[in-house]
Amino acid sequence: MTDARGSARQEGERPARYAPGTPCWVSLMVHGLQATQEFYRALFGWEFRPGPQQLGPYVRALLDGREVAGMGVLPPDLHLPVAWTPYFASADADRTAEAVRCCGGTIGVGPLDTSDAGRLAIGSDPSGAVFGIWQAAAHTGTAVTEVPGTPAWNELITFEAARTAKFYAMVFGYDEEPVVSAGLDHVTLRLDGRPVAGVYGAGGAVPRDRGPHWTTYFTVADLDEAVELVVHLGGQVLKPPREGDHGRTAAVADPEGARFSLLQQSS
Repeated sequence: MTDARGSARQEGERPARYAPGTPCWVSLMVHGLQATQEFYRALFGWEFRPGPQQLGPYVRALLDGREVAGMGVLPPDLHLPVAWTPYFASADADRTAEAVRCCGGTIGVGPLDTSDAGRLAIGSDPSGAVFGIWQAAAHTGTAVTEVPGTPAWNELITFEAARTAKFYAMVFGYDEEPVVSAGLDHVTLRLDGRPVAGVYGAGGAVPRDRGPHWTTYFTVADLDEAVELVVHLGGQVLKPPREGDHGRTAAVADPEGARFSLLQQSS
C-alpha cells in the first residue's frame, strides 16, 4: 500500500462531487445479503437502508447516517466474484466505458441508469480485475472518510504493475509513479498530484483461485480487536497484522470469502 490516507479532508467529509477518476464508492455483491449485513454491522457499526434495485436487492451501508458503501445480491446470471469492487467517478459513464473497451478492457454490465442515483457500468481491465464506473446524479458516492468503518484506500493486485497501470492511466487520466526498489513492483496512480490508488505486481504470487483483483482497505480504531472480531464473526485472517508505511494492516475475508484489508492509521 502506497498511501492509505488519500487526499486530506476536514473532519472526514467528502467533497460535494468527486473529480473524474477518483475512487468514489465501494460495493459488495454476495449470495446471502442478510447474513452479510449482520457481519459488517457487528464489525464496522454500519446500519443499512434500501438502495437502487436495478440489479436486484441492494442496500447502502451508513455510518452515523452517512453513506459509506453498498451491498447487493449477485444475480444468478451475472458471473462476478464475491468481492469488494471499487467504483471510479466519471463525468460520462458511456464515454468512460468506451475508453475501457478501446484500451483492451471489457464492460460486463451497463452503462445503465440506477433510478435517480446515477449511471453505472461494471468492467474489467485486460488482466481480468473487476471495477466499477460511476456517473453521479443524486448519489455522489461515499459521504464520509478517514474515520473507523470507512474506506481508506484501494489497491490492485495484478501480474505486472506497469502494464496494468498504463491501462488505468489511459482510461482515467492518471499520472503514474513507479516505486523504484529492487524486488518491488508497485505503481501509485495519482490525480492532480494526489495519490488515489495503488497497483501492485505480484507475478506468480497472484492467487490462482482469485486472479488479479482490487482490494479495499477500511479504517479501524484498533487493528488487533478488529481482527479478533472478524474471526469471532465467522471470517478469516489471510495475512496477520503487520506494520506498514502509514499504519498497521491485516488482510481478512468475510464469511462468504470476500477479501478486504483493515488499516489502523499511524497517529
